[in-house]
Amino acid sequence: MMRWMSSLAGGVLLLAAMPLHAAWPEKPVRVVVPFAAGGPADLTARLIFNKLSEKWKQPVVIDNRGGAGGNLGTALVAKAPADGYTLLLTTSVFVCNPSLYKDTGYDPFRDFAPITLAGVSATVVSRHPSYTAVQNMQDIVREAKAAPIPFASPGIGTAGHLAGELFRNITKANLQAVPYKGAGPAMAALLGGEVRLGFTAVPPVVALARSGKLVPVAVTSLKRIDVLPNVPTVAESYPGFEVDNMYGLLAPKKTPAALIRKINADTLAVLQAPDLRARFVQDAFEVRGNSPEAFEKYLRDEVGKWAKVVKESGVRVE
Repeated sequence: MMRWMSSLAGGVLLLAAMPLHAAWPEKPVRVVVPFAAGGPADLTARLIFNKLSEKWKQPVVIDNRGGAGGNLGTALVAKAPADGYTLLLTTSVFVCNPSLYKDTGYDPFRDFAPITLAGVSATVVSRHPSYTAVQNMQDIVREAKAAPIPFASPGIGTAGHLAGELFRNITKANLQAVPYKGAGPAMAALLGGEVRLGFTAVPPVVALARSGKLVPVAVTSLKRIDVLPNVPTVAESYPGFEVDNMYGLLAPKKTPAALIRKINADTLAVLQAPDLRARFVQDAFEVRGNSPEAFEKYLRDEVGKWAKVVKESGVRVE
């Protein structure tokens, strides 16, 4: 009798919970982007969640919470109610920062429930037009063995910074990271000749390359990208080299599994929208989309990969 009553009570609780999940969302959803407005992560979030807002018939508020290399906004979501109304759209700093910082304020697996890997984007290695000694990645290695080469990146722990560190580790070239406070300052330094080499996001380089203000040398994806079809990959010279900046969607850890599945399914659906995919091609963004389980495996692999790079590079942020 006790077992029957326990089962009945469990069933009643389940039925009571089902309408709540089925009705979600009943109010605006907040998506925290742990970076300033106007950057690649902010743009990606707005493109995806404009579509999801239409699908959900509720407003989606993009909440830009920059600071501490992405840690402030990320930690905010880690402590948010696990009800599906606060989500995180983040980048590769999510998997790099635990190795770079003594205390990030969050644990990527204890505090978060993965939803999906929305997509990835490459980093482009580019040079100032006056740096004619460099035409390819082998030239960079040769030049850097003769004298140190500083390179611009959007900041410590960004995909550009760590792509440069990984290339340095593999080739033993004497590359020296110069982290700027964002993509804008890094591009300005490269354009002004303050540094002659940069590891940065692709979109701003495309227009500058067309006008001759910058020269792209290679991209860090495993295959060439549509917006720079004549630019080789680093892997064409150094097989296996790959650095993707990921854009992933996560929720606080105890968010109900049924809700995670719904948000996952809805996100995968909007990622197939032709107009969205066309826009992403322009931004050198490769749509992925996967299950929560596959995304968690991806995150664990990336945490391990970048922990090794950080250890070998000796880079730390106190």
